[in-house]
Amino acid sequence: MSIDPITLSVIQSGLQQVCDEMDLSFSRAAFSPVIAEANDRSDGIYSAEDGSLIAQGAGGLPVFVGTMQYSTRTLIDMIRSGTVAAPKPGDIYIVNDPYLGGTHLMDVRFAMPFYRDDKIVCWLSNTGHWPDTGGAVPGGFSASATSVEQEGLRLPPVRLFKQGELDTEIYSIICSNIRVSEQRIGDVKAQAAALLVGAERLTRILDRYGDDVVFEAIGELRRRASEQMRANIALIPNGVYRSVAYVDSDGVVNEPLEIRLAVTSRDGILEFDFTGSSEPCIGPMNSVLATTLSSVYLAMRHIFPDVPISAGAFEPLHVKTPVGTFLDAHYPRPVSGCAAEVSQRIAEAVFATLVEPLPDLVTAAPAGSSGNFALGGYDPERGRNFVMYQISGGGYGGNSDHDGLANGCSTIGISKAPPVEIMEQQFPVLYHRYALREGSGGAGKHRGGFGLDYEIELLRGHATASFVMDHGRFGPQGALGGSDGQPNSVRILKDGKTIIPEHLSKAQDIPLKPGDRVRVGTPGGGGYGDPKERDPELIAEDLRLGRYDKEQTVEMFGEGKAG
Repeated sequence: MSIDPITLSVIQSGLQQVCDEMDLSFSRAAFSPVIAEANDRSDGIYSAEDGSLIAQGAGGLPVFVGTMQYSTRTLIDMIRSGTVAAPKPGDIYIVNDPYLGGTHLMDVRFAMPFYRDDKIVCWLSNTGHWPDTGGAVPGGFSASATSVEQEGLRLPPVRLFKQGELDTEIYSIICSNIRVSEQRIGDVKAQAAALLVGAERLTRILDRYGDDVVFEAIGELRRRASEQMRANIALIPNGVYRSVAYVDSDGVVNEPLEIRLAVTSRDGILEFDFTGSSEPCIGPMNSVLATTLSSVYLAMRHIFPDVPISAGAFEPLHVKTPVGTFLDAHYPRPVSGCAAEVSQRIAEAVFATLVEPLPDLVTAAPAGSSGNFALGGYDPERGRNFVMYQISGGGYGGNSDHDGLANGCSTIGISKAPPVEIMEQQFPVLYHRYALREGSGGAGKHRGGFGLDYEIELLRGHATASFVMDHGRFGPQGALGGSDGQPNSVRILKDGKTIIPEHLSKAQDIPLKPGDRVRVGTPGGGGYGDPKERDPELIAEDLRLGRYDKEQTVEMFGEGKAG
């Protein structure tokens, strides 16, 4: 059978639409602001044979593009081996174990088999960031955790829904081990409902075009994605390219961690070798293998966004397993920082490696931190406990064509910070400041974008604050002569004193009382190109708008540039 181009295109768009509708359904029905407002979630369709990616929602987090594929593959393998109970129609599995193709414990995955004529023909799966899964600190971001048990409840694949009905016994075990458990039912039902929406929409496509045609199209789309990625890689001259990126610290030992990357380009294939990177660390900045692989994939998606999302796009990307490094974590290493922070350092290393051979396609380093800030405590006015999770944007790196975007979302996703109004309604806090962190972008022919500057006050009750961020010691890297962006800044304002965390961007269990404040300045993006080549009119505009003062302008761009 040979499928015509028009039908192929329509089916491709249809599969994409199925995933987009799952994303939309999930966000609209979820209770937690981090899902409903920030869109920290993703939905996709995966092969019944090996769990390989067929399609993923355009509005889903790119970091999940690889991890959901591997977690689905692991689930299929465990079912075949008898380790996990075989499914029946209507069953939905839940899993958040990082070592089974996951990320951190807060990213909870649901997976549902999709049947045609009593046969599983594919899997529908999604991931949602739960605001808490137990552990030592509210929100799960324990900056000084030394084992995964301190980070929360770890779930192997189990059937949370059996033939369409919620298993109340398993659900009660989960709720007994997490904070604000009474709110989770909304997220659980939203996550399950999104898969049911996907099943209905996918059924329509199969009924319309026929199973044989649709699955032939899926195979063809995978083949074309592979060919397109190979064609793009051919733009990179054969050779070996190297870079180093740094993680501030692991949260326990106050020393930087190194990500050393060598990329070999050879006839349409890219080989990624992290040999020489730091050993597994004590604290929570380890990365499981699935997240490391996904970080490489998402970086290449940033560089070549025209390649469709499919397992075929990954086939020319060969990542050597980084055995013996903190990028290949095994139980019981803590991993809460892997998806939100280490993944972005890995992507930064990829950008720094390939900006030389692809100067028109690769940017200087973006802010590269999700700004994970968790606040947990008790609100006496409402008579209940709360867990607030704040993510934030930062500056993008400059590129060959223009300055970096200010306050963009993180490298790993499209998650946006929840609206201030929503956060103030939901939690006993007041935002005193929420503005661009002007001047934070690195100098260059095209400067980096600006980060975010926000300040939050606890209004009532009591709470503890925890942070797992990065780029507090080193700012985002400049490229091709550009300067680094400004690093992350965290300040706790208590009793007239300003406290700077020992690990700069990482701390946990900081007690807050009413009137205490937290102020965060997120990183600016790295600059691109020689700052002396910057257009004087652009410098004058930044100066006129107050983005830099005259002293900064002279320091960053040279004498005679301040007007």
